[in-house]
Amino acid sequence: MKKIELTHLQPIAEGIYLEGLAVDEARQLVWYSDVVGGGVFGVNQEGELAFTLNSDRRWTGGIYINSDGCILSSGAGGIMWNHPESGDQGWLINELNGQTVNGINEMWSDGAGGLFFGTVDIERVAQGQKTRPTALYHLGRDRSLTLLVDDVNFSNGFVYAPSSGRFYLSDSFNVAWAFDVGPNLSLNNRRVLLDKKDCDGMVIDQEGNIWISGFASPNFISRVSPEGDELSPVQTPPGATTQMRFGGDDLKDIYLTIVPMGGGDSLKKGEKPRGGSQLLKGRSSVAGVAPPLSHFVLR
Repeated sequence: MKKIELTHLQPIAEGIYLEGLAVDEARQLVWYSDVVGGGVFGVNQEGELAFTLNSDRRWTGGIYINSDGCILSSGAGGIMWNHPESGDQGWLINELNGQTVNGINEMWSDGAGGLFFGTVDIERVAQGQKTRPTALYHLGRDRSLTLLVDDVNFSNGFVYAPSSGRFYLSDSFNVAWAFDVGPNLSLNNRRVLLDKKDCDGMVIDQEGNIWISGFASPNFISRVSPEGDELSPVQTPPGATTQMRFGGDDLKDIYLTIVPMGGGDSLKKGEKPRGGSQLLKGRSSVAGVAPPLSHFVLR
């Protein structure tokens, strides 16, 4: 069984509870969010702060790069866009079926300029109450909206793999799912990919294997084959990984957001985590897949 190694891991940013993550190759920056402290931040490879966006906005769980350089960020109210240099900003989506969006969590491209996104019950997360079911949607490049799945326990990280026609989803406090992607991007044949209650962020490597972080998994990232065979885990520094992204010319640069153990449980109870969360940069022995850019007309 092939063992994946992460080397040269060094902290380049810190906060209370880091989670959203995107690699901006054009600017040579890494964007991350602090879901508790608020804000979206862009740092260079040495950790020097270049931009701060939406500093008072909390619960940003996902960050994405649009082709015009705008930064998309999820959270309370929907998906915002910001252009860091100009200061322009607005909403990509802030209504679902005529209703104000409670919250949106993660995003991933459909490969044609649009996005998949998952909702999240931020209202009850903030109150430390049991959350209501969430859903998966597709937002086309033309802003057409399609409901894909409406009975997810807690939508979190996901990956769309067009080459295999599969979609993978972390349904937190439940399991990680696999779907077959049908015509018009419908999601069919749902089955368990990994029985992991704390499944969180997700990426896919160039061997087709899925990496699944866990907000209560100490010092490791789970790794499974597309068929659901559990592979040797990826060892990480102390703490729990919330999200991962690959970058660099060879896609072997690796970025991790790490939180202290117990931080996820604190959020579930409506309590503020104790802090000490870090963004780490290192190298992976296997290359990964970078999320394709979205192509929305925003300005």
